[in-house]
This record gives sequence, C-alpha cells and structure tokens, in this order.
Amino acid sequence: MPEGRLVIGSKRYSSWSLRGWLAVRLAGLDVEEVMIALGETPSEAIRAATPAGLVPYLEHRGAKVWESIAIAEYCAEHAPGLWPADPVLRAHARSIAAEMHASFRGLRQAMPMNLGRDFTGGGRTPEALADIARIEAIWREARTLSGGPFLGGAEFGLVDAMYAPVVTRFLTWAPELAADTRDYMARVRAQPLMERWYAEAAAEPAAWRLDKYENPPLAPQG
Repeated sequence: MPEGRLVIGSKRYSSWSLRGWLAVRLAGLDVEEVMIALGETPSEAIRAATPAGLVPYLEHRGAKVWESIAIAEYCAEHAPGLWPADPVLRAHARSIAAEMHASFRGLRQAMPMNLGRDFTGGGRTPEALADIARIEAIWREARTLSGGPFLGGAEFGLVDAMYAPVVTRFLTWAPELAADTRDYMARVRAQPLMERWYAEAAAEPAAWRLDKYENPPLAPQG
C-alpha cells in the first residue's frame, strides 16, 4: 500500500507540479500520484483536494506538505544526498532554489510552460529577458562552484528540480542562450525522470488542453 499521495496538475502545463514530482521521485517516496487536470480558471477540484488550493500537495506518513520548496526540504529529510554534501555548496544551492521559488515573474508570465508546442521567438519581453540573463548567470556560477555538470555537482538534485521547468520553457520558447546554458538544458532534459514526465505529458487527453496555454498572447502566430 502506498504511504501517501502526491496531488499534481496537468503535466503538459504545471511547472510547480513538476518541481514537487521530481523531488518526491528523487527521494523515492512511496506515494500514489493523483492528477487533477488544470482549468481555464482556478480549479474547484484542486481547491477541494489541497490545503492552499494549489498543486503540488504531498501527504506522506501523516505529514501534509505544500509549496514545492517545502516538499523539497521534506524529501531531503528522507534523502539528504539530494542537496550537496558540502555545507557551502548546500547553502548556495538552497539560496538559488529559494530565488527560483520567489522570483522570475517576468519569465513566468511571458513564457508559460507547455511541453507540446514550439513558440520559438515569442515571449521576449524586457522583463523576461532580464530574468533569463539572471538565470543564465545563476546556472553558470553554480556549475563553476560545484564542478557541474548539474547545479549542485555531479548528480541531478533538488536544486535542478527547482529549475527544471525553466529548462522546459527555454526549450519551448527558444530564447537566445549561451552555449553553456544549452549544455545544462540538454543534461536536464535527458534525465530519466524528465523523459518520463515528457512522455506522460504527451499521453494526456487532448480534452485537457487549454487555450490560454496553447495560444498565449506572446506566442508567435501562424
């Protein structure tokens, strides 16, 4: 019997669900996956199923955890190696994970996550481009400090899980990016859990697709 459940939204669109799902799978928690399709407006089903009315939401061995960064920390209690072992690197990884959690509104608004479309050339607002420049600098510094190829070192960990949806956005919207950024993106995209998420997103029913994500305002037309 599973030891709990993880409530997530549509894999094609739900960036925060991806973060929580990756953390839970990396930690090897035995939980049932409960998916609730996102809607054009906030979902009554999600509000009914989760304390904050948002996904992801984890129940495990009596613990109830929401907010992806809290889920990541809970998972790290069960699998401490998901953060870097070195305290200096661990502090840096936690700092940039928290920055991801709290920041980059311009990117989020201009380049929404959609794993099934190609919006090359779109979404390049000044705010999004400023966020992209900051993210590239974060990735470059983290890989230099840790030795790479991931942000915390040799293995894909929680800090990479926090930035994984950014990788998907960059792949979908294809802004101009440096070679080292593209190298990191390729490594994240090839991670087996990411491969699984993409495959499961592609298998979702077409009826779950939402116009606001399939035809966002800043996407190229034609």
